[in-house]
Amino acid sequence: MRSEVVIISVRCEISRNARKETIMISFILTAKRLLDALWKSFKNPVFQSLFVTLVLIVLSGTLFYSKVEGWAMIDAIYFAVVSLIPTGVETGLRPVTELGKIFTMMYLIVRVGIMIGLIGVIAKAVIRFEAKEKIGRGNR
Repeated sequence: MRSEVVIISVRCEISRNARKETIMISFILTAKRLLDALWKSFKNPVFQSLFVTLVLIVLSGTLFYSKVEGWAMIDAIYFAVVSLIPTGVETGLRPVTELGKIFTMMYLIVRVGIMIGLIGVIAKAVIRFEAKEKIGRGNR
């Protein structure tokens, strides 16, 4: 009876490890596809202009929050990056000045529009990459 319990627990442990490895391999393959799509997207002039605009927006937000709100540089950068896509992440940071509140409202609207454009270009590149992969596999 004792040996059966040991065998079952060993099988369960092997099964858990196999699942973890499968998940990790899946994550790595997905990350590779995303990085390939990003690399291909950087060749697209629309993506380049959206990306540069996004960098400038994050930089302007960082400078604004550090100067007007008096936040530390790391807090200003963190808020500017985390609020790129509204995710509901509680940062513990919020503008307290009227100018800061007005700026944040406009800032959020512009950033969401830019991010939608970037995500659209990346999604298009991922779809093209996967279509090429399927065609390549079909020719083998």
